[in-house]
Amino acid sequence: MNDTPKSERPHIAFFGRTNVGKSSLVNALTGQDLALVSDVRGTTTDPVEKAMEILPFGPVLLIDTPGLDDTTSLGAQRVLRAHRVLGHTDLAILVLERSELSAEEAELLKSIRKAEIPYRLVLNKCDEVQEGEDIPTDPDTPFPVSAKKGTHIARLRELIAKDLVARQGESDRPLIRDLVPRGSVCILVIPIDSAAPKGRLILPQQQVLRDLLEGHAQALCVAPEELSAALTAHTPALVVCDSQIFSFVAETVPEDIPLTSFSILMARYKGTLKNQLEGVAAIRNLTDNDCILMAEGCTHHRQCDDIGTVKIPRWLKAHTGKNLRFETCSGKSFPLDLTDFALVILCGGCMLNAREMQYRLQLARSQGVPVTNYGLCIASMKGILARSTAMLKEANIVAQREDHA
Repeated sequence: MNDTPKSERPHIAFFGRTNVGKSSLVNALTGQDLALVSDVRGTTTDPVEKAMEILPFGPVLLIDTPGLDDTTSLGAQRVLRAHRVLGHTDLAILVLERSELSAEEAELLKSIRKAEIPYRLVLNKCDEVQEGEDIPTDPDTPFPVSAKKGTHIARLRELIAKDLVARQGESDRPLIRDLVPRGSVCILVIPIDSAAPKGRLILPQQQVLRDLLEGHAQALCVAPEELSAALTAHTPALVVCDSQIFSFVAETVPEDIPLTSFSILMARYKGTLKNQLEGVAAIRNLTDNDCILMAEGCTHHRQCDDIGTVKIPRWLKAHTGKNLRFETCSGKSFPLDLTDFALVILCGGCMLNAREMQYRLQLARSQGVPVTNYGLCIASMKGILARSTAMLKEANIVAQREDHA
């Protein structure tokens, strides 16, 4: 449970005005002093994340946010960051200290509903309420608790777990196991080069490997130079590779064997594949001086030939013959204003949850900016987009159109 990646944990965010007891409620729910508590207004100045478990559900990520009415010198920026947390929130807890909503609380609740985020209203500081009272549990009726005395905290924890179990049923989607028949072989081509982390596989490779095992398929991991030997010994149901070695793998793997990349599988897993596939068309419409945003979901030490900041920009310039400009963002620093960009190219998003990936896509689409991802972009430039999505029936028609274009 403690090793579950943040991207695979439901994100539970606590919102509210300053000093309503958000941090105290987080501590009461977890039974630990995870969040700093103080009578000083604005103690929580930035969103604070903590990975832990909420029983009987399991691993979650708790997010304590700044007060919605922060009037300090940096208050406006802190409030903006609190609202930005909605982009990756799976369950929102709006903490109140009175039943009537303030203007800030009403505005946030409106945003929560618009984004169709499951939520609960919690009325804190009900120090006179008695444990065991018959109280309503529908999300729109404030649920009375006392974080200070611990009243109804166990019942609130049960409600949160129930909400998460309902969400889990909706989000239990396969990564690859539905594409590889039980007992068949899937070859994973994994470069071990200067960009590969020492002593471990990167997260998408780990997740694909685990999902294959869950589907009772046989996973064969090979370095690129061992691929030919592996194909001689096995006829795989599918070959998956890093996008940056697409050309080599496509030339090595026979046409009748399905081929895709880790980042394409991740786009499908996050529910953004179809829209990102449609965004590939923007590549052929790029013109001189267009600016492209390379958006990475994690912060890492970049090598001299980094795929997002070096290889893809170099390949795009050569492919289009245009003088293109590039900007990069990483982690959760995705810009709200995308109007200066002709195209956004996302990484696979293994470190971001599905809601965050969908939020970025919706934000770009609302501003008329096309979005694609690393794997789809490279496959399109190499002329193998249709082949790399052939097993994904919901996407292949679009891919064939792009390859012909």
